[in-house]
Amino acid sequence: MMDVMILAAGRGQRMGRLTAKKPKPLLEVAGKTLIEHQLQHLAAAGFHHVIINTHYRGEQIHQQLRQGQDYGLEIEYSDEKGVVLDTGGGIVKALPLLSDPFVVVNADTWADYPYAQLSITEQVLAHLILVPNPRHNPDGDFLLNKGMVFPLREDKTTPSLTFSGIGCYRKALFQNCVSRPFPLAPLLVHQAASGHVSGRLYQGLWCDVGTPERLHSLES
Repeated sequence: MMDVMILAAGRGQRMGRLTAKKPKPLLEVAGKTLIEHQLQHLAAAGFHHVIINTHYRGEQIHQQLRQGQDYGLEIEYSDEKGVVLDTGGGIVKALPLLSDPFVVVNADTWADYPYAQLSITEQVLAHLILVPNPRHNPDGDFLLNKGMVFPLREDKTTPSLTFSGIGCYRKALFQNCVSRPFPLAPLLVHQAASGHVSGRLYQGLWCDVGTPERLHSLES
């Protein structure tokens, strides 16, 4: 079974006062924190080893989750104490702790995606789960054609889709990267243009919990 990395280092500034004293992954929905929902979902799918990167008020995440014993998981932490490394840099820093290939999910992704189905073929460097474009991202992030992911084009012959924040990666994807702050998205766009990224459309429950309004919508 592949290792999983949960991206949990962000400041969550769009959440306003909700994250003034706690990190966004510890905001609650239905009596549990966002990241605990993720952990329980991953454990139920058969995953065992989870790496969590932390930065903003990361000690609270450590104290809440400890080493994962309450969730039937083994949790390790990749602390970004100096400067938050963004999604790409955070993954690069954690590579020594991860299997090859490995799964990455966002701590603030709310979904019922069947994680046990995640896989990646030997022919690609990344496999992305894409979803229909939500209202807050109407232009989408990528195109999907016959199981392969491509960058957006000006022509609209193929409908665009949004990256869900759920993906599988090979370490070779990051072979020319160093542990410095950089986002993951441009790297994925570059490799998609070279034919190295596969994907799958998922049309089940999914929400990017990026604002208070989206968080509260999950309670309704």
